[in-house]
Amino acid sequence: MKRIFLIVLDSFGIGEMEDAASYGDINVNTLRSVSSSPYFCVPNLKKLGLFQIDGVEAGEKGDAPEAVIARMREASHGKDTTIGHWEIAGIYSPRPLPTYPQGFPEEVLAPFRERTGRGILCNLPYSGTDVIRDYGDEHVRTGDLIVYTSADSVFQIAAHEDVVPVEKLYDYCRIAREILTGEHGVGRVIARPFVGEHGSYTRTSRRHDFSMQPPSVTMLDQLQENGRDVIAVGKIRDIFAGKGITEAVYTGGNAEGIRRTLEYLDRDFEGLCFVNLVDFDMLYGHRRDVDGYAEALSDFDRSLPLLLSKMREDDVLMLTADHGCDPAYTATTDHTREYTPFLMYGSRIRGRNLGTRKTFADIGATVLQYFGITPAFSGEGMLEDIE
Repeated sequence: MKRIFLIVLDSFGIGEMEDAASYGDINVNTLRSVSSSPYFCVPNLKKLGLFQIDGVEAGEKGDAPEAVIARMREASHGKDTTIGHWEIAGIYSPRPLPTYPQGFPEEVLAPFRERTGRGILCNLPYSGTDVIRDYGDEHVRTGDLIVYTSADSVFQIAAHEDVVPVEKLYDYCRIAREILTGEHGVGRVIARPFVGEHGSYTRTSRRHDFSMQPPSVTMLDQLQENGRDVIAVGKIRDIFAGKGITEAVYTGGNAEGIRRTLEYLDRDFEGLCFVNLVDFDMLYGHRRDVDGYAEALSDFDRSLPLLLSKMREDDVLMLTADHGCDPAYTATTDHTREYTPFLMYGSRIRGRNLGTRKTFADIGATVLQYFGITPAFSGEGMLEDIE
């Protein structure tokens, strides 16, 4: 019974790509920045070979890597969650998804107001915690929806649960998703419910993402079509709009994501368990918290021995990322255009450095290769070293 556990350390970049400057990113390197923190301690990632990946400027190289390692280049144009995960699964995106640094145009907002029957507040790029602090009172008073965006391709709607019931907020997001197509086809429409009173508004865990349908076949589709399980942990289901997924569970952060992964390690299934650990990006990268990022990475490293101890003979563990988000880069709070790491470990895999790969899609191709499935997309498998 073959199983792959593919864990995305959301935003864990390992150094700027050659075209980073064209994205406004100068001298960015998430791993280098995080490694400067006194809270950075990743001995298990070191053993697997993290510091031996091409171009890594942090840590001691150590002995021969226990895992297959590689530096992954993003072939797609963009640096966001959706495009990164889609490319891992085999989709090449020739242009970035649209972003709205000046807010959304009236051609988007007018039909949204008409169909929801509610006014709109904010309509600017904003921090999710700051926006409910600054607009929460007016929202509660008027019932107008707080619409905002970020450096990502997102249309976010915040509403107090006592003013707009959560299911109604989800309905409004579905309306926005129908409107936001074509040139305004943002990657995600996100419901951001909150609770509390003046001066103490807090977001709840009932966030929900409404993503674009993947535009072409992915490794998830091919696994499902060939009778394999595709288990999504965290926001994976939302990123792929449920397409190609046979089972999904949402998580409240890294700790729950790791716990759920451990539970699936104890379960019988044949196929892929695809995990996103979001805290690196959401709580520490965007908030430019170097020490918090380092602590989160060290926490994950401490969980690795238990994860590895539960692996069976035919199990494979893959670790990677979807983009960078350098917490020491203060020019913006945006993601950063970086290479990402790839580490692949299993009892039948011999550690080796595979250099720099041309595309994240090599990961999806490798997943399919392990199950004897020919990828329906461009990507090269990396399993020549399985014994």
